[in-house]
Parts: sequence; structure tokens; C-alpha cells
Amino acid sequence: MRIIVMLLLMCTTASAQEWIEYASKADLFAVNFPSEPKAQDITYTSEFGIGLPAHTYTAEQGRSHYSMTVVDYNDAEKMHTARAQQCRAAGGESDACQNDWRSDVQGSMIFAASKYIKRDGAKINFFGWAVVDQIEGLRIQLTNADASRTFAEIHRHGTRLYVSEATVPKGAPAPGLFQQSLMFIDEDGKPIRYRSFYTTGYSEGWKFPAPPPPRPGPPPPPR
Repeated sequence: MRIIVMLLLMCTTASAQEWIEYASKADLFAVNFPSEPKAQDITYTSEFGIGLPAHTYTAEQGRSHYSMTVVDYNDAEKMHTARAQQCRAAGGESDACQNDWRSDVQGSMIFAASKYIKRDGAKINFFGWAVVDQIEGLRIQLTNADASRTFAEIHRHGTRLYVSEATVPKGAPAPGLFQQSLMFIDEDGKPIRYRSFYTTGYSEGWKFPAPPPPRPGPPPPPR
């Protein structure tokens, strides 16, 4: 009887440790989760106060929490323009009715990062630039007030903002299976990797989303 119980416990533990590669063709990303994540529609409030459609994908493993939040800025220009027009129609003038859509989009990664920096009782252990398959972003690591640790990464690709986050309890190893698995995919589900950096910077002739750099392909024919 004791042997049967031990075998059952071993099977349960092994099953709990199985991770899956989860891909979302709706939000064009793939990442490893400890189990099938729970997807939820939310409204994300941007830095300049507009409500944007977003999705969260969350999964738990013991006391560890894993999540991906994807925010779509596709309608940011339209929403900001409508707000500025309403402001002027109500008698507002000048900066009071400024259309902030470019600033809202351009600053989206920094705004998302600021939420971690401002977290009560947290100590920032690392804050820096990051890149996934040539797509630039920001990486943040912090120790929370309860001594748990949070590992977050923020990217923008196309019209979407991606915020991946893993929080593990005190003394637990870094969530490498989650952190190192993030991929961006195209509409066919194929991984995306560019030849040069996909940057969120813009200049004269500002266009959103920015034209992506070329993806790797076969070498050109000899001349």
C-alpha cells in the first residue's frame, strides 16, 4: 500500500512539473507556462488616460505566478483624436486639448516599467535594455516587500505592448523556463526574428506601427 501511495505521489509531482509551450495567434506570441494559462479580457489604462483593449494570460505553480499582458494600441490615434476634438468642442483651447497619441504610444514601455519601479516596498535589482529575436524592450528584476522576486520584460511589436512577468517566492530559482522562452510569431504561427534591431524609435514621417526590418532569408544569388 505504501509503495502504491509513493508511486501516485511521484506521478502527481512529475505531472505538476510538466510545462507547455503556449501560443496565441490572436496576440502573436508564444511562451512557456507551467500549465494552460487562464485568458481574460481587460481594459488597460494608458499613461495619458485612454482605455485600451488588452488580454492577460496567467498561470500558477505552487507559490509562483506567471503572466503575460498584451495591450493593443492600434486605436490609440483614433481615441486620442476623438478626445481632443471633444475637448475643443467643449470650449477647451491650446494644450488643454492636445492630442497626445504619439507620446502615449512612444512612452508605453517606460510607462509599463514605471509601475514596477513605483511598487511599494520593492527593491530594484536590475533595470536595463533587452532584446528578443532582435525586438527591443526593457528588463526589470526586483525583490518585493515579502522577499519574493519579480522578473518582468516589456516589449512593443507592431501595435501591441507585451508585458511578461514571473514572481517566485523567497529562495526559489529564477524562472528561466518562462523568461527564456518568449517568442513573437506571425499570423501563420511562425517565429519572427529580424536581421537587425526592431526599434520603437521614430523620426520625421512618424508612422505607427513602424515598418519592420527584413527577416532572415536565403542569401542573394551570386552576381
